[in-house]
Amino acid sequence: MTSRSEPRPAASGVGYNLGLIAMTMALVGVGAAYALDSIARPMEPLPALTTTEPTLTRALGGRNLEIPLSWFRFGEQRVEGFADQIDLSVPMPLADGGRIATIDVTLMPRSRARPSAGLLDGVYLHNFEPVEISGPPGLVGKPLRAREGFSGETVWYDALSPEPFVAKCMEPVTDGAPSRCLRTVVLSPGIAALYSFDASVLPAWRRFDAEITPWLSRIGAF
Repeated sequence: MTSRSEPRPAASGVGYNLGLIAMTMALVGVGAAYALDSIARPMEPLPALTTTEPTLTRALGGRNLEIPLSWFRFGEQRVEGFADQIDLSVPMPLADGGRIATIDVTLMPRSRARPSAGLLDGVYLHNFEPVEISGPPGLVGKPLRAREGFSGETVWYDALSPEPFVAKCMEPVTDGAPSRCLRTVVLSPGIAALYSFDASVLPAWRRFDAEITPWLSRIGAF
């Protein structure tokens, strides 16, 4: 096992902000829901980045988003008007061998989200097990202690970047199902995105943002 450098906790103390813990526990529930949904979801035609299909205008975080119909994960969201959450699915060539992987994207107001990079120092670091898991090159894998709402979860992060890639992955909820990962980022002053994806995407972590940015830019989320 190779020793690697890790971020150091802030000197302000070890106590945890209850709001952060509650948010983290909520993300655990979201992750489980995503995993179950990915198993039960029927096969549908893949959305396309360049398409002439009709779009719907949804207002979120002070922006009007023009979203093609096939990008919506749920039919009930295919209506125009204000939204406090928008669930999308987009295909990207990030799985093993460049195969297509479906990335589930939940858009929400910025005020409802804490970026994963912020959770790394504020929450995850205080709950790491004293071991390191080998995995995708460039990422450090640290299991989380079974406390504070965590169970069977591993955080993967880039220890060298000041704005690191950070994803929290959970054990499969059913036998044979893939491990699912969650990553939250801020897209604009008013909008954040929660990405949910199979752990098979992690080896392509350096290309993740470059692949998904054109999709979210097309609808006006940036």
